Amino acid sequence: MNIIQAIFMGLAQGISEFLPISSSAHIVFTSTIYKILTGANFQTTGQEEIFFDILIHLSTLLAVIIFFFKDIKQIAKGFAEGIKSRDYQNPDFKTGIFVIIATFLTCVIAFFIKDVAHKLTENPLYVSILLLFTGCILFFSEKLKGKTKELNLKTAIFIGIAQGFAVFPGLSRSGLTIATGIYNGLDRLRAAKFSFILSVPIIILASMVYPLLELDMAEIKTFNYNAMAAGCICSFVSGFLCIKYFMKFLEKFSLKGFAYYCWIIGILMIIVSLKFG
Repeated sequence: MNIIQAIFMGLAQGISEFLPISSSAHIVFTSTIYKILTGANFQTTGQEEIFFDILIHLSTLLAVIIFFFKDIKQIAKGFAEGIKSRDYQNPDFKTGIFVIIATFLTCVIAFFIKDVAHKLTENPLYVSILLLFTGCILFFSEKLKGKTKELNLKTAIFIGIAQGFAVFPGLSRSGLTIATGIYNGLDRLRAAKFSFILSVPIIILASMVYPLLELDMAEIKTFNYNAMAAGCICSFVSGFLCIKYFMKFLEKFSLKGFAYYCWIIGILMIIVSLKFG
């Protein structure tokens, strides 16, 4: 791995992990463009790349935790106090339960479809089509929005299921979860906040537990840590700024702009895939 690839991957991860534009799709697209421009394969499956993927996901995880630290602390405190006092009506306790249930459903669905999803990453054309579908979900989420209400068990279940299917590259995790929340009656900011907080256990599970089992610990000492450090910094800074300004964006605007973006990039990548594939 060289520093240019590390910066590319770090920026792609940080920018697209939290915006509703599919980080997995942008990693695939970045790989495709990199290969077209340099003639070299953009490695994403070697031992060094797996380890680096863990690090840049942890960088974006850190960005979420820092930005939503007060909310996460409040939920954790309310959850612990709810168990201790058996006050199961505490809103923070309920939110903690909703995170656990949604995460469980995500893991179950992802477990059964992960092999198929992994194969799709090898074909940018299929990823592009799924990105177009993400655009459609974003576009119609507020048009089909239900009656405004607070987060409840039913909504959390639907969001967890939606997040599970976001294992498919091209289906945005944040896009599907936020759109599902809006469709079920949450306002944009509440839906986005729950989506971001829900990303914490998912990033930990998806980026640490499973990949670490595949690493050869003896090979870790040979990795290019200077390049990895640059990529992690890019991932953290871009991720934090994306969260900050995306939340401000949602205060005034709908998700339609991101729907148009997904459609434009999806169509462009279909053209590129057909021409250079």
